Amino acid sequence: MPLPKGYIDSDALDKIAELLGDIKQSSYAAMDVQPSHKVFDLGCGPGTDTIPLASLVGREGLVVGVDYDADMLVHAQQRAEQAGVATWVRHEQADAMALPFADNYFDSARSERVFQHLPEPTQALSELVRVTKPQGWVVIIDPDWGSFSIDSEDTDIERRIARYAASPALNNGYSGRTLNRLFKQQGLTDIRVQTFPVTVTSNAFLRLSIQADRNEQAMLEAGLLSPEELQQWRSSQAQADAEGVYFAAVNIILCVGRKP
Repeated sequence: MPLPKGYIDSDALDKIAELLGDIKQSSYAAMDVQPSHKVFDLGCGPGTDTIPLASLVGREGLVVGVDYDADMLVHAQQRAEQAGVATWVRHEQADAMALPFADNYFDSARSERVFQHLPEPTQALSELVRVTKPQGWVVIIDPDWGSFSIDSEDTDIERRIARYAASPALNNGYSGRTLNRLFKQQGLTDIRVQTFPVTVTSNAFLRLSIQADRNEQAMLEAGLLSPEELQQWRSSQAQADAEGVYFAAVNIILCVGRKP
């Protein structure tokens, strides 16, 4: 299965997870997870969220995580075994557009930073709603890359890089701002939306998070940056980092809705 736009590896996902810990906890609370519940995580990666969810549902419950990436699933299952929760946590390969589960199967469902990658987010949300029980909560966390900014005096270059990070580097880079509308179109009720501003003060971390090397090379090849502009950009960003004044920010949107 080909890698999607914006793909990052499990090591990078682990680093990002540390930054987003409070947002993750908010998503678990929004799911209203109870002991013995069956809960679902779309785009589980290396088990970042399935293992914490396992402690909430307990041995009588079930956590199912799916991902398109078989290597991620190997990491996830190994971590579940190391955490001693593998008997009630499953990790499976699946397509977000056609989930292999019965209607009304899970007590709640979540997805985090997955919809930004999807060319057909409406279908994916429809599937999340379908597999969730009536009165169950559907929770999605996704960034709005239209809010992405990096402090720089090279504002023209910065805007080009920020726009590229949203599109075409991602299939659905403005996903976060669309969630409220998509939830309402799916007929979900009791919808709540919360915005989390996330700041980054490390050039290396930001470059890892947005796969800057890959994006910048693509921009060079497309004529969106000149070699001289890219050298200038990298130099100024490294200098800001060395001086301790580096700053970047993006909004992360958490949207919660109940299936009627």
